[in-house]
Amino acid sequence: MVEDQTFNQQDFTENRLPHGDYEYCTFINCNFSKSFLNGINFLECEFIDCNLSSANITNTAFQDVKFQDCKMLGLHFETCNDFGFSVHFLNGILNHTSFYQVDLKTSKFENSKCHEVEFTEADLRQVSLNNCDLQGSTFNNSNLERTDFRTATNYNIHPEQNKIKGAKFSADGLAGLLKVYKIVVA
Repeated sequence: MVEDQTFNQQDFTENRLPHGDYEYCTFINCNFSKSFLNGINFLECEFIDCNLSSANITNTAFQDVKFQDCKMLGLHFETCNDFGFSVHFLNGILNHTSFYQVDLKTSKFENSKCHEVEFTEADLRQVSLNNCDLQGSTFNNSNLERTDFRTATNYNIHPEQNKIKGAKFSADGLAGLLKVYKIVVA
């Protein structure tokens, strides 16, 4: 087990991060692009200004993990170990990432660019998507009950194909709920 360590400006694209449990560790300006993180357990860790794009995260555990200012293109969170899964994305780029069937109830999204993200059948109950750009993201058979979209932008949600009871939307965002009906909101 690796505890309370800081990894600064390390490139894990060629030298793989050793398998194991990482607890209370901080990764700053590290490159994990296309690296293999499969089977690694991250417990209460923080990633700051890291590139995790296209990393293999199969059976990887993320328990109470914060990603701040990270680039995370094309990740497949549905392949992660779902036990205790809890993540916080702050100022991130998550384009083309998949959360297919992922339980995100304890997760947070803030000030993040989430273009073309797959949220099909995901559980986002009570999740707040503060200042997130959801352009082209897919919500299909998703549980969005009490989800807060008030400061989110560019979403397109079909109300009849998702659970949206109690979800919060701003008046400016209503067009994202009505687009499927081809209603013009002016």
